[in-house]
Amino acid sequence: MFKEKQINGKNVFYSDLIQTEHFFTSRELIVKDNVNEICDYLKIEPKNLIHPTQIHSDRVEIVKDNKYIYDNVDSLILDKKDKAIYLNFADCVPVILYDYKNNIAAIAHAGWRGTSERIVQKTVIRMMNVFNSNPKYIVAAIGPCISFEEFETYPDAVKRLKASITRIHNPYFNGNYVDLKGLNKEQLNEIGVFDIDICPYCTVRDNDKFFSYRKENKTQNRHSAIIKIL
Repeated sequence: MFKEKQINGKNVFYSDLIQTEHFFTSRELIVKDNVNEICDYLKIEPKNLIHPTQIHSDRVEIVKDNKYIYDNVDSLILDKKDKAIYLNFADCVPVILYDYKNNIAAIAHAGWRGTSERIVQKTVIRMMNVFNSNPKYIVAAIGPCISFEEFETYPDAVKRLKASITRIHNPYFNGNYVDLKGLNKEQLNEIGVFDIDICPYCTVRDNDKFFSYRKENKTQNRHSAIIKIL
């Protein structure tokens, strides 16, 4: 279940399914404007709050010691306790993954392109290959993003998204409207991850809480997904 808490009086959201420090920020807490505040809360040095340059790709990287720049990456995996990772969103799907047996965390940025390229599955596969993660010990939180009712796209995108899952008859499409949360949940199920918490908020409908690229005329503001392992 998603719940609210505050960081210095500013609202953030978290899932009680994930038992390590994590949260999804709101309009009240833009990370780039509040780095020191967030790092104080996480008890890390500002240089250890790692953020990639996102390009709507399917590229997955693992955070390394003494590396702070990750270009053209849309999913980061973390196994280091002295660092935290965050990715930015404004309608795309934030997916936090946590392997509670091996204490490995990840965040994937799944817009429609990332979803069509199965970025969450590729993140899980990387966790399995590098850290011997077992999907049955991975939990996931799908954060605030554009909802089924608000996400209308074009036919070629619909075709590519339909090809991202194996189930032919599914509830995730209605004409050119697509349920991105549902598709990412389905992709996680297909690879063996079933403990999934889905945020009820829509970035368009709940625009008072979150940023929406679509509703706010291509806003450059972003809310974020953040995780730190303990």
